Amino acid sequence: MYNGLKNRDFLTLAEFTREEIQLMLDVAAHLKSRFKMGERVIPLLPGRHLAMIFEKPSTRTRVSFETAMKELGGDVIALHSSEMQLARGETIEDTARTLSRYVDGIVARVYEHRKLEKLAEYSSIPVINGLSDLHHPAQGLTDVFTIMEKKGRDISKLKIVFVGDGGDNVAHSLMLAVGLLGGKLVISSPKGYDPHPSVVKLFNETAVKYGGSFEIERDPWRAVRDADVVYTDVWVSMGQESEREKRIRDLEPYRVTSLLMRQAKPDAIFMHCLPAHRGEEVTDDVIDGKWSVVWDQAENRKHVQKSILALLIP
Repeated sequence: MYNGLKNRDFLTLAEFTREEIQLMLDVAAHLKSRFKMGERVIPLLPGRHLAMIFEKPSTRTRVSFETAMKELGGDVIALHSSEMQLARGETIEDTARTLSRYVDGIVARVYEHRKLEKLAEYSSIPVINGLSDLHHPAQGLTDVFTIMEKKGRDISKLKIVFVGDGGDNVAHSLMLAVGLLGGKLVISSPKGYDPHPSVVKLFNETAVKYGGSFEIERDPWRAVRDADVVYTDVWVSMGQESEREKRIRDLEPYRVTSLLMRQAKPDAIFMHCLPAHRGEEVTDDVIDGKWSVVWDQAENRKHVQKSILALLIP
């Protein structure tokens, strides 16, 4: 049914053109509408198998990808890296070659982005990034899908603000997703928490030509003023536990509270990729309040990932 992107990897959003990103979003909207009309299984991938490799714990990524694949008529094999021969010294290269003979696609959730690149290099099947230290593209695609649902298709007219650690994987993928669609992201973070230089380079090589841009605003109150969308993420990601005290101290002024949200437009929305550390990066009255669309955002992971799977898996 969908042929344009077969056998492509999905490691970062920068690997795709604006038109390809828009295709993924359009297919996601189509599949979601069919699901809402009662089509619980749309057999676009019958007989296909998806391997999912987890180095990190997961709730939303695992459940959303697993249900997405099954609702497309396929099946899933979930593997924790500690249960695989990877834990006993087998190379990523050999794992990639072997899995390519068994399954039709791989989702991997890893600590180091380089592992995904190596997995993709030696796989003959699509490799999909389920999260790495630098990128979370399925989340980024879901984020713009949700923004467009709530605020209209032309995100270039919106003020979208990310508050907190501008160097985390969610901020990186949101930055690329918004930029590739011609929008602008305002990142409000303290010094030392700016986007990674490699991601800035990707942005400049890809999103800029579509009119995308981003800016850093150190003052969160100024950043959020008249915003249409306010987004935050946890301050201490998996693997950063040793930095916890410093990160909380540095990022405390960037907590999203109801007072901060009142600087945004009256109809602004609040977004968070979850899980949330309530009381740290966001207060209960915001995540549970009138601004919050986080549960719709979480649901949309499944529909957007259906699109990714349907388009990429041969």
